Amino acid sequence: MANPQVQTVNTTSDKVKLAGSAVIVILALVAYYVLGKQGPLFQWLGLLVGLAIAVVIFLTSESGKSLVAFGQDSVREMKKVVWPARSEATQMTLYVFGFVFVMALFLWLTDKTLEWFFYDLILGWKK
Repeated sequence: MANPQVQTVNTTSDKVKLAGSAVIVILALVAYYVLGKQGPLFQWLGLLVGLAIAVVIFLTSESGKSLVAFGQDSVREMKKVVWPARSEATQMTLYVFGFVFVMALFLWLTDKTLEWFFYDLILGWKK
């Protein structure tokens, strides 16, 4: 995060903003079903406007600001990543597929061996 040494304290106003945001989300859902007789355009418009208002209220709270800062820090960190070349990514993908195939073959052979050992040799249940 931008300021790891700063602790956020949820004040009463933040709690009111979060509760208000939650209430508006619920009202938006209620509006969606109430506006069913008006047609799908009004249904979706009521839902999207209500959700947009709830998001704006959420983003003005400390939790919302913290979420935005986290997103910005994540984008900044993603820009620092050194991505593999196409040939390297293809080669590693083929290694993974090969390993999965070998493991599947190993587990299948183990299963069939244990099945033969227990059912045919020990219990004598011939198929």
